Amino acid sequence: MTARDGPQDRYKAVWLIFFILGLGTLLPWNFFMTAREYFIGRLADPENMDRLWNETGGATSPPSYLQSMFDNFMTLCAMVPLLIFTCLNSFIHQRIPQQIRISGSLVAIGLVFLITAIMVKVAMEPLPFFVFTMISIIFINSFGAILQSSLFGLAGLLPASYTAPIMSGQGLAGTFAALAMIFSIAIGAQQLESYIGYFTTACVAIGLAIFSYILLPRMDFFRYYSMKDKTEYREYHAELETKRDLIKKDEPNGMEQNNSKIIPIRNPDEKPSVLSIFKKLWVMALSVCFVFTVTIGVFPSITAKVLTTLGEGNKWGLYFIPVSCFLMFNVFDWTGRSLTALFTWPGKDSCLLPVMVALRVIFIPLFMLCNVHPRNYLPVVFSHDAWYIIFMIFFSISNGYLASLCMCFGPKKVLAHEAETAGAVMAFFLSLGLALGAAVSFLFRILI
Repeated sequence: MTARDGPQDRYKAVWLIFFILGLGTLLPWNFFMTAREYFIGRLADPENMDRLWNETGGATSPPSYLQSMFDNFMTLCAMVPLLIFTCLNSFIHQRIPQQIRISGSLVAIGLVFLITAIMVKVAMEPLPFFVFTMISIIFINSFGAILQSSLFGLAGLLPASYTAPIMSGQGLAGTFAALAMIFSIAIGAQQLESYIGYFTTACVAIGLAIFSYILLPRMDFFRYYSMKDKTEYREYHAELETKRDLIKKDEPNGMEQNNSKIIPIRNPDEKPSVLSIFKKLWVMALSVCFVFTVTIGVFPSITAKVLTTLGEGNKWGLYFIPVSCFLMFNVFDWTGRSLTALFTWPGKDSCLLPVMVALRVIFIPLFMLCNVHPRNYLPVVFSHDAWYIIFMIFFSISNGYLASLCMCFGPKKVLAHEAETAGAVMAFFLSLGLALGAAVSFLFRILI
């Protein structure tokens, strides 16, 4: 091994650590969403509580106001902090060390889930429980935004392929959540206490992520790339001082006449400008934003309202959306994210990449013309389940693959010492795409 080549990632340990950290960023939130029925159940009016958690499951009376508004408030309390704190991290990461941002966020999220698990056994009135839940959602997504943005910034210091395991880990988190949903349906209605398992599982995943992050600085491969730019700068600076000393000896008047021939290098400790960095990677930033705007614009607000034409009245009708919508999306999205570990076509300077991103807009009318109900304006063109499944496969693979490419290429469009800030900027535009997609989803649903 030469100094130029640098150390190797033995046993792919650093790659695996970033995969676990990616899994840890979204697995807790996905398990939180999977336990939606638990939160809805505890928001029932007290006189209906016992009937709600019976063997057949489901409420025997109309939902209360808090139950009917839970999804709206959950989306609001998740998206707004996610966008704000991702933007905030683009600036505070220059002032707060990444060790504090990443480990602190993981510990904070872990504490929230630990408290949530304890609260399963604590009796509360619906309104205080609703407020507690919304505050928990705000905390989880605020710290989750800092964690995700910091993690992409950290991966930006390494070769481009090391952003892929984060994206792949996040994709696997969604798959676990979809499997948990299907498992819940298979075993029937769950008792209240059984949801402790959901939240403790999230705590275990967070603990594993913290342990992995502690191991990261011990890896020679990571240390080499995280300090490479500073090391090169100090080596260059020492060489520059030597040249100046030699020049002073050669010049009788001590004038450094040859200084103009020495090309200065920027000190990586200087704070890079967010605006100057955005000018270098704006194509990738807007591309990843558009990818998720299209995806969240139809998934799951439209895709989850498609009705099967094959399984009415049988078990396929019960599993159609959990399997064809949520499980298939997460599995193929994970597949698309993982493909970037094998190849990265087209390249970061190719004009084909933004074109491929723009072409994904075709999925919006395709899903709107599927068997979505209720509908008032548009006709049903693709009524068969097969059409819906085919669209979902290409929709999810393209989402995972193109989003991962953009996130991998973004930090590589800037100088080495700007890579961490570039990763944070890319994470902000990813979150912006999620927020915009959630906003336009209301419009797409109205048009149907």
